[in-house]
Amino acid sequence: MQPIKSKRLSGIGEYYFSQKLREIDQLNQQGKAIINLGIGSPDLPPHPSVIKVLQVETAKPNVHAYQSYKGSPILRNAIAEWYLHWYRVVLNPDTEILPLMGSKEGIMHICMTYLNEGDKALIPNPGYPTYSSAVKLAGGSPVPYELTETNNWEPDFEALEASDLSNVKLLWVNYPHMPTGKLPTVSLFEKLIAFGKKHQILICHDNPYSFILNDQPMSLLSVPGAMEVAIELNSLSKSQNMAGWRVGILCGAKEKIADILTFKSNMDSGMFLPLQLAAATALALGKEWYESVNSIYLQRRNKVFQLLDLLGCVYSKDQAGMFVWAKIPAKWADGYALSDYILYQANVFITPGGIFGTAGNSYIRVSLCGSVERFEEAITRVKQVIC
Repeated sequence: MQPIKSKRLSGIGEYYFSQKLREIDQLNQQGKAIINLGIGSPDLPPHPSVIKVLQVETAKPNVHAYQSYKGSPILRNAIAEWYLHWYRVVLNPDTEILPLMGSKEGIMHICMTYLNEGDKALIPNPGYPTYSSAVKLAGGSPVPYELTETNNWEPDFEALEASDLSNVKLLWVNYPHMPTGKLPTVSLFEKLIAFGKKHQILICHDNPYSFILNDQPMSLLSVPGAMEVAIELNSLSKSQNMAGWRVGILCGAKEKIADILTFKSNMDSGMFLPLQLAAATALALGKEWYESVNSIYLQRRNKVFQLLDLLGCVYSKDQAGMFVWAKIPAKWADGYALSDYILYQANVFITPGGIFGTAGNSYIRVSLCGSVERFEEAITRVKQVIC
């Protein structure tokens, strides 16, 4: 017998990259040797000291039990110090910080904590597809708000003010923005906080890219009054090259952290302690760590610029994060058409911008997660089918 799928999965398809990776695997089995420039999965390792802590701590006999739902005090204190040092944000490690098994689960936790049937959440278009999926899974309705290049990829607050905001509980926002790489400004953050206060909407800021190709990391919580109306997700996946380790962060006012912990504590039994101790070590790394990572991404980005020039795309050189967002030439129907052409003709996969929302249809996104040699090979292959 095949059980009937729950209604909450209605309208939610398989994650695009899950499907595409399966197709790429099939092409590789045919001997295509696809160069995947689509996924933002860091290919560099964490700092050696981080790996060493994991090795040493895992060998101890007393670290394998269930852990606190709130995370180790050592990790929470490390997060508080990291936020103070880099973002100039003061957080109480006992009440205003909640470690997560990746920030992706935090998106789901927030939606399940605050959304009921009939509630709405504002979702950026283009934006991370998980925001919309999590809202739907929680029983809410995602309401896209469009971001445009002409508006510098920032929300159009006049349009939002003129829209129907009844039953809107959450506003999802993400700067440095993925997929466009738009950096935040103090003015933008101030507008977001003012908007949240005026309409009693919780501003949910997803902040995993603030250290990548950016020497001035910012937190939404640094804006005065932000703790009243905002929460922030962060992650060690990108900034510390620890994507597979699944270490995320949620920061916010005591009451909001307590609310979300109520849901989270029913979903897991705490993070493996050696992972937490290694994460604390990673957060203590100095400026030289971020500079070393970014020097590699800079070299790769220059190669991506060459690839995009070859494709005739238009792009900003001021993007942050581990991707480059580019507008495609008018001869292509959309980003999907260009992506498929390059995949099937040159054996190179580039992400179509439309997977991030309709406002991304005329764009593509290229990941920086690959060696310089890989990008050079991709350029060689594309030249053979474009020139």
